[in-house]
Amino acid sequence: MTTAVPPADVVARLRAAGCVFAEEEAALLVGAAGSSGELERMVADRVAGIPLEVLVGWAEFCGLHVVVLPGVFVPRRRTELMARHATRLAARGSVVVDLCCGTGAVGAAVSASVPGAEVYAADLDPAAVSCARRNLPPERVFGGDLYDALPGGLLGRVDVLACNAPYVPTDEISLMPPEARLHEHRVALDGGVDGLDVQRRVVAGAAAWLAPGGHLLVESSVAQAPVTARLMREVGLVPEVVHDEEVGGTLVVGARPGPG
Repeated sequence: MTTAVPPADVVARLRAAGCVFAEEEAALLVGAAGSSGELERMVADRVAGIPLEVLVGWAEFCGLHVVVLPGVFVPRRRTELMARHATRLAARGSVVVDLCCGTGAVGAAVSASVPGAEVYAADLDPAAVSCARRNLPPERVFGGDLYDALPGGLLGRVDVLACNAPYVPTDEISLMPPEARLHEHRVALDGGVDGLDVQRRVVAGAAAWLAPGGHLLVESSVAQAPVTARLMREVGLVPEVVHDEEVGGTLVVGARPGPG
């Protein structure tokens, strides 16, 4: 493709718009554009604040190219901590659920790393369900409110229940970067007054869905993690808080005690 806008100019425009990784973004846009006109439209959209991942159609996550559609929560690098932990806990034949799945990135990472794992996903947002069906077997992606979306046959059988529920306090959404606050559906961001409304519901119902010895994984913040751990302890799960400074991730893992 011969571009009407030289790459150096693309970099300059992206940098002027505040894109920290302007060179990398310019290369991705140039690679994704099918014509000079398309490149110009993509650069203009990026300068206007549309997420890069939406423009190129994918996000890199745990070494995978995960399909991203407009409005769907873009998988963050910090969530790779959850995916790695879920992968370590899963084995061939394990039942894994990616709840509040968004693009289905966590489930896709587990599927790619654990052959034979039985991976399901669910989300309330129809756009997320459509997107996740591009990244996972569509017959295993369900739409609905948390556990109501899941097949009843999974009750008491889930070995790994990974949930990246929205955990931003309502009043803090206005402080988020425009890419998130303007271009991702609010249902994927808003966690209520203290950010933990959805987490409370997830934790309250988890034990019934987990197999003995199964684990609930919930992404949280450093400040919220002790509360999330307490919620898990109150329903009989044994919590552990895991931090990863490299990706900036915080994970609360609750284990359901096994038999005996």
